[in-house]
Amino acid sequence: MRGNIAQLMQQAQRMQDNLKKAQEELGSVEVQGQSGGGMVKVTLTGKMECRAVRIDPSVLSDAEMLEDLVTAAFNDAVNKANEESQKRMSAATAGMPIPPGMKIPGLF
Repeated sequence: MRGNIAQLMQQAQRMQDNLKKAQEELGSVEVQGQSGGGMVKVTLTGKMECRAVRIDPSVLSDAEMLEDLVTAAFNDAVNKANEESQKRMSAATAGMPIPPGMKIPGLF
């Protein structure tokens, strides 16, 4: 029985180490969202830090359309960053599902 508990603790420690490494890697991953056929592009890191916003000068004359395009590009980038994060976290847990909302101390 004690061997099983020790083995479980080792597995949990490895999983936590893998999750921490994946979380650190997300800081250097960049994703790009776009809208309007590429007229607006937003670059985010995997940790949701904005790195760049590119706007085609042709859309500068219509403020309302530009606002919509920036919003759509940002949301596209967030979705891509979330997908990348999910993929990396899933790999780090070796397929072990982590219930939604569960927080790993020191990681999230």
